[in-house]
Amino acid sequence: MTLERLVNYLRLLQKLIWLSNQQNRSKMTLNELKSSILEDGIVDATEVSQMRAVLFADGVIDRQEADFLFEINDAVSGKANDKAWAEFFVEAIASHLLDDDDSPGEIDADELKWLSSKLLADGQIDGTETALLRELSKNTSLPEELASLI
Repeated sequence: MTLERLVNYLRLLQKLIWLSNQQNRSKMTLNELKSSILEDGIVDATEVSQMRAVLFADGVIDRQEADFLFEINDAVSGKANDKAWAEFFVEAIASHLLDDDDSPGEIDADELKWLSSKLLADGQIDGTETALLRELSKNTSLPEELASLI
């Protein structure tokens, strides 16, 4: 192995370590946010701003982050949350579903299965989830099993 190749390999390894550390920091931040939000049982405007900064930091809402949002929504459903919560939830989940590389602009079979399980996990479709379905129906052809939930 030449010295140049070794240097390039070490740089790549350094980048991978940095990315791994960034992901771990993000996970810790999600857990910290979740604890903070669930402490008083409602989502206020400051917490929405914090979630927006953390979740959209890389410009993409991944599955772990989308799961996190559904966990928060299920925990605070029906409470006196700031109106920014529902707006953020809808924006972030719609982005997760429609702005992905696999099926941009549509809900594929995997996303349908995931979304259905999340919507039905707590046995009810709340106002925030209904707003999500309405937004999705404006932007894509909503599968019948989701359309029937509105």
